[in-house]
Amino acid sequence: MDVLSEVLKVVKLQGALFYNAEFSSPWSIRAASSQGLVRYFAPGTDNVIIYHLLTEGRACVRLNDGTCVNLKAGDIVMLPHGDPHIMENGPPTPTVDESDQLGEVLAQGLKLWRLGGGGEVTKFVCGYMACDPRLSQVFLSGLPPLFKVSIRNDASGRWLENSIRFSVDEAGHYLAGGEAVRAKLSEVLFVETLRAYISNLSAEQSGWLAGARDAEVGRALAMMHRNPAHPWTIAALAKEAGVSRSVLAERFRYFLNEPPMAYLTRWRLQLGAQMLSSTSHSVAQIAAEVGYESEAAFNRAFKREFGAPPARFRNQSRVTPKGTASRAFAAN
Repeated sequence: MDVLSEVLKVVKLQGALFYNAEFSSPWSIRAASSQGLVRYFAPGTDNVIIYHLLTEGRACVRLNDGTCVNLKAGDIVMLPHGDPHIMENGPPTPTVDESDQLGEVLAQGLKLWRLGGGGEVTKFVCGYMACDPRLSQVFLSGLPPLFKVSIRNDASGRWLENSIRFSVDEAGHYLAGGEAVRAKLSEVLFVETLRAYISNLSAEQSGWLAGARDAEVGRALAMMHRNPAHPWTIAALAKEAGVSRSVLAERFRYFLNEPPMAYLTRWRLQLGAQMLSSTSHSVAQIAAEVGYESEAAFNRAFKREFGAPPARFRNQSRVTPKGTASRAFAAN
């Protein structure tokens, strides 16, 4: 069973390709951070995931703390927390602040933007992904601020890159459904990047993504995410995973630093918080949908987790930015 797919079924993805560039060495650009992009793409949230796919040439991506990765054609670099960053190639040159030109660049759609000194050419396509800020923290919180993978290592990755390049090239010609196709390609690229990142994790790695890759822990996670309202017990989860209760508890603690039932409780409450913010369902109905036998039990657990009862949380969520309830998983 595929736990990442189960989570992504309820994490609402919204993405797009928005930037098509051809830069010639030397060049240096301070790329727009998450805060610079949300007002254009995802009002109401406080973060978007940013990525850059290099289709030709080389580049370096550098964070403010000095962290740097070197990229070659076929690499995709992802900034899951939307950190400010500089992209560059060639000898030192003055850095252009993209934020000053972002409105103009976005207004032209995916028309090629050229910049640089006339040397070695680097081509790349940029995209963003907005996820439900509460539910996406289950897998985003364990990701580093900057990482890269290559999508040219297998046939599916090469097909995806070629599809993106073709779609971007045709963006200048109006074809019905073009934006929808590019949005779906953006989502596929995001998922493929996560899959590649998981496959490259070391055997000693812990965290949610490493746990999702583990056969026993991953199966237990998938069962919980597929049917969170089921009256799961540690014994039932262990049976589904094919291990003893003690082994499952030990492996769960290694990867996720908490017992299985504590994880399930927090996930149910995150689902409840999401429903309170996005639906008009009654508190009693939401309590039942996330696995609580009574509204009173849900109210008590919810207040312990979020510091406010469900009704007050619902009222507050309508006037405060999304993402304030994501701390429960982000803290782990």
